[in-house]
Amino acid sequence: MLTLYDYELSGNCYKVRLLMAFLKLSYSQRVIEFYPSKQHKSREFLDINPLGQLPVLSDQDIIIRDAQAILVYLATKYDKQKIWYPTDKAALLAQVSEWLFFANELTSTSSAARLHDGFFYTDIRVRECREKAHDLFRVFDEHLYFNEQQGHYWVCKSKHPTIADIACFPYTILSEEGGISRINYPAIRRWCDRFKRIPNFTVMSGVFPAGPNRYPTEHQNRNKGPGD
Repeated sequence: MLTLYDYELSGNCYKVRLLMAFLKLSYSQRVIEFYPSKQHKSREFLDINPLGQLPVLSDQDIIIRDAQAILVYLATKYDKQKIWYPTDKAALLAQVSEWLFFANELTSTSSAARLHDGFFYTDIRVRECREKAHDLFRVFDEHLYFNEQQGHYWVCKSKHPTIADIACFPYTILSEEGGISRINYPAIRRWCDRFKRIPNFTVMSGVFPAGPNRYPTEHQNRNKGPGD
């Protein structure tokens, strides 16, 4: 039985919940309160993850302690079609890995600004985090735009979304909670809308379902997720 050590408001935990929803996996939750009690720093939790970070996934006797590592594990073990983590396609797999590292940069910038504003982490250099997040968003927006021009509607040059999309989504869509507007990044906004239309998409606090489709009808088939 899969067990997720989870906190509802964590974007990194949300990544894991998204993939498990897309894969229709059953799992149990162990809620670890991040704020205000900082339960993730308790002695009991440090026995599970000495780094004191969420999420953690338990799969029987296996413990995985990093959000991106959990995505790789779940997709490799449970996605028999190899859509989310295409281990049989070397070039595409390299792209996925590249954007998993990019997602870590979003955690250290966009997520950090959100921690400052919403969770009162006053020791964070929030202005620097916001500036770096905008630098990342400019790169990301340009990348998505040129992908669109080539007929690719996801982070990687693939027909379907991958775990790279999942890894990048939470701290992109939650950026405004850290004072980082996406108004100047139209390709990012279109990608976020497409992502919300993936079958079995699930929300979290601060993330809402997709509204009416504002984009041309001819894109609808291109925007469908796996299994459509």
